[in-house]
Amino acid sequence: MTRLSITKAYKMYVGGAFVRSESGRYFQVSANDKSATGADPETVNIPLGSRKDARDAVLAAKNAFDGWSARTAFNRGQILYRLAEMLESRRDELTASLQRAGLSAKDAEAEVGASVDRAIFYAGFCDKLTALLSSYNPVPGPHFDFSVPDPMGVIAVVAPAKPALLGLVSTILPIIAAGNTVVAIASKDDPRTAVLFCECLATSDLPGGVINVLTGDAKEIAPHLAKHREVAGIDAWTEDAELRAKLEAEGSDSVKRVTTHGTPVDLKWYDAADPQVGQGLGFLERFLETKTIWHPVGV
Repeated sequence: MTRLSITKAYKMYVGGAFVRSESGRYFQVSANDKSATGADPETVNIPLGSRKDARDAVLAAKNAFDGWSARTAFNRGQILYRLAEMLESRRDELTASLQRAGLSAKDAEAEVGASVDRAIFYAGFCDKLTALLSSYNPVPGPHFDFSVPDPMGVIAVVAPAKPALLGLVSTILPIIAAGNTVVAIASKDDPRTAVLFCECLATSDLPGGVINVLTGDAKEIAPHLAKHREVAGIDAWTEDAELRAKLEAEGSDSVKRVTTHGTPVDLKWYDAADPQVGQGLGFLERFLETKTIWHPVGV
């Protein structure tokens, strides 16, 4: 008797809902670790995002921006802390998913633990950001002059291929902690862990559209995000030098803030003190603008 392999269909996360690609296309991902899924490797169907999916995600992020940026910093911190709780509550599922992608049990547990810690870190930073980045500027004349940070709007992220979960968490959470909204392209190496992360987003009180996660080929989707006039910035983590150059060129046409990075070695993502791939104020500053206000004295 022939045994059938298990096949599941996953969906992308756009506007607070799980959706298929409008193109109907998909690609298949099989488990690298058979012991994580039984005798046969589990094969899953993952939506292959298209240009239309990218436009839909940008629209959802744009519609969510005003409401998200207008929330108090304390409230944003509460929501991110709730996300950390949801990640913790599904620790076993996330660990198993990373194991299916080929990580050892020890490495998978470490990555999930670091992801929870990073979510808590940025939750705590939400209501401290303005105090740390604002300044009172001594100027001549009868004016108060002070500068405060402002979110930019919709930010596109090309998440690193590895680590699939910690890389996604580390790149998108500082962006939304600062009041922006995000359209992210998940790792194509392990998209099912990204979808499981999205299930945590859906139950974390995060408003729909604040984080949108597409699956598929970054080479196909990212250039369209770079051209999109409603996208204010791009943060791309990819070893593909040609793609990095293309995003910089396409983004310059609409004067986007584009930052590109070659993917660092996995272990550096766990170094909280590393300003390049760890955590800290630099990640929060990356997609903020400074607004300077002049106010007449005595008025």
